[in-house]
Amino acid sequence: MRRQLQISLALMLAGSAFVVSAQSNASSQPAPGQAPAATPASPGTASPGAQAPVQAKVAMCIGCHGIPGYQATFPEVHKVPMIAGQNAKYIAAALAAYAKGDRKHPTMRGIAVPLKDEDIAQISEYYATQAKVEPVPATVEPPADVRKLLDKGACASCHGANFSKPIDGTYPKIAGQHADYLYVALKSYQTEGKNYVGRTNAVMAGQVKQFTHAELKTLSQYLASLPSELRTVPQSRFR
Repeated sequence: MRRQLQISLALMLAGSAFVVSAQSNASSQPAPGQAPAATPASPGTASPGAQAPVQAKVAMCIGCHGIPGYQATFPEVHKVPMIAGQNAKYIAAALAAYAKGDRKHPTMRGIAVPLKDEDIAQISEYYATQAKVEPVPATVEPPADVRKLLDKGACASCHGANFSKPIDGTYPKIAGQHADYLYVALKSYQTEGKNYVGRTNAVMAGQVKQFTHAELKTLSQYLASLPSELRTVPQSRFR
């Protein structure tokens, strides 16, 4: 009799364990038509596609900004600006200005208009951290004629020490930027009444309109000669 009781008790416990296990497995299975639940990633590990959204968004940028020495032809021939290592807030502000029309450029406007705020933030941060460059050293004293132009335009008051430490993140680093791009950009602040060329910025317009094109070229060449935190990081669109 005792032997029979032991066997009956063992069978009851085994049956209970089977029921609990079956219920647990059933609750973990998706209902018909429902996607399986995502498995949580281990702490500190990123899924292989974690960067895919950002890479997809910058794919439209690398055709120009990911090719060293690449030249644009509008509104005149010039190298496209280096943006790797640029301030994220400045890149975001520039994209917003192209989308709004404060910066007139058909290609850049076409790229900027569809972007959401999240897209702009991700693209800006991507390029701000793409180039790992040490802070530039102190610059040498410019020639007297260049110093007069820099003082006249109060350039350092916004673009900061070495023209690489802007006083506000929405202002660009300009030291070492391509001279021909700087020249085109500065001239654009002098342009008014054009549908596809020009930039609207009261501060920059007020400063730049003091200068002749020859003086703007002198300023651009000097700024381009300075040590820079900006880079063009080679990227291929075929990856």
